[in-house]
Amino acid sequence: MIIVGVDGSRTGLDAAGWAATEAALRQVPLTVAHAVPKWVCEEGDGHYAEVGRWLRESARSVLVSARDRALRERPQITVETVLLPGDPRSALVKISENAELLVTGSRGVGGVRGLLVGSVAYGVAAHAVTDVVLVRARPSTPRGEIVVGVDGSPGGVRALGFAFAEAELRGTKLRAVHAWAWPHPSGFEPAGREGELDQSRELDELLAGHRERHPGVEVVPEIVHGHPVEVLREAAADADLLVVGTHGRSQLAGMLMGSISQAMLHHAPCPLAVIRRGRA
Repeated sequence: MIIVGVDGSRTGLDAAGWAATEAALRQVPLTVAHAVPKWVCEEGDGHYAEVGRWLRESARSVLVSARDRALRERPQITVETVLLPGDPRSALVKISENAELLVTGSRGVGGVRGLLVGSVAYGVAAHAVTDVVLVRARPSTPRGEIVVGVDGSPGGVRALGFAFAEAELRGTKLRAVHAWAWPHPSGFEPAGREGELDQSRELDELLAGHRERHPGVEVVPEIVHGHPVEVLREAAADADLLVVGTHGRSQLAGMLMGSISQAMLHHAPCPLAVIRRGRA
């Protein structure tokens, strides 16, 4: 099962469309979820009963619109809708505990201009147990390529597994990007030929097992000297999906959920997958 959280915004509808495509590829049902305050779900005759009824009708309208968008995208899938009581961040995290994937728009109603990610998207990316995809605007002319940030950490290895499986599922090319960055107070240490060869060998070793498991996936390894955020943002322009791991700790390029992955939440130029746990 895939769950998509929607809020009535354009990015929420884009997320529903993306999730529908993913559900069709994986041949699993899709659940469209929308959260409202708990008191809204409680029908009664109190002082705010009329307001509650109006908010419930508005919430159902949000769900119907998102369901219709999903079915327009992929008419063959099974779509259910659910109204969740409570804070959308905790509600989505809880309902998605046994889901294959949690999808949400990256910035919904009330988002801060200039930032890709809103509070709900940030909350689910930080606290969900399952893998999370944040959908901004989908590329108008995607280049048929998935980009994954590689750093050698356990989270990075899980991200590689997800990216290979996704590339195989979609029949797309996979670009495995390792940002080689050695920061100093005055800038970055110049890249030497010997150091670059060492980085290339380590990247090939990281890719080897995944290539054996997914022989049909065309892989483009890429070593780039520069800051990981800028390197990944440039590499992912017009990509179908950017994949990053969480809480990396490694000698390779210093890609961390705490810094690099969090930065990509705000600056990714395409849908972003944040890999929370190992699911092939």
